[in-house]
Amino acid sequence: MAAHPTRVAIDGPPASGKTTLADELAVVLRERGRDVIRATIDDFLFPRAQRYARGEYSAEGCYYDTHDNEALNRVLLDPLGPGGDRRFQPAVYDHTADAVLSPPVTTAPASAVLVFDGVFLLRPELLARWDLRIFVSTALDKTVERAVIRKRPVSTQVDIERRWRERYIPSQQLYFATARPTQHADIVLHNDEPQQPVWETVRRGDPLFAALADGGPTRRIPGP
Repeated sequence: MAAHPTRVAIDGPPASGKTTLADELAVVLRERGRDVIRATIDDFLFPRAQRYARGEYSAEGCYYDTHDNEALNRVLLDPLGPGGDRRFQPAVYDHTADAVLSPPVTTAPASAVLVFDGVFLLRPELLARWDLRIFVSTALDKTVERAVIRKRPVSTQVDIERRWRERYIPSQQLYFATARPTQHADIVLHNDEPQQPVWETVRRGDPLFAALADGGPTRRIPGP
C-alpha cells in the first residue's frame, strides 16, 4: 500500500464517457471500503474572461487557457502525493457563478483514492502526479452526436456542433499531437459503443491496477 492516497486520472475527450466511468469507479471503491475523493477538472477552471481571451471558439484557448493546472497541483495533487501532508482542497472555481472558491481544507487518509476526471489530464504539467492513468477513447465525431443529445436542452444544435468542431475537437487534436496521451495511459477504454466498452490494459500485472480493478466496475459503463 502506498504511503499516500492513490491518484487516479480518468482522461478523454468531452462526451467520451469519462465522468460516468469516474462515478462508477467511485461507487465500486466505496463498496469495497475505500475512502474516495471525487473531483473534476471542471472545478479547476480559470475565470471565463481568461478562458475565452483568444475567442469563444479558439482551440488554442481551450487547450492553453482553460485550466488552472498550477492550482490543481498545489491544492490537490501534490498534497495527496509522495511527501505531501494530505491536506487538500477539491476545487478552486465555481463554474456556474464564474467565481473563485476556497473550500475548507480536508485531510485525506493515506489509504484514500482520488478519482479525478477531465480533459487534458495527461499533459506534461500533470503527468507525473498520477498513480494510475485511464484514458477513455472515443471517435471524435461520435462525441459531437452525444453532445447534441446531452446539451440540446440548454443550447441549440447549431451552437453545440460549432463549439465541438471549432473548439473542442481541434483542441483534442492539438493535445494528441503535443502530449500523446494514450502513450502514457495505463488503461485505455475504447468507448465507441457504450453498451460494449473494450478495456485495453497496458500495465496488466501492475499491483496498483489489480487493487483497483480486480472485481471493479462491472455495471454498464460508461455512457456519454
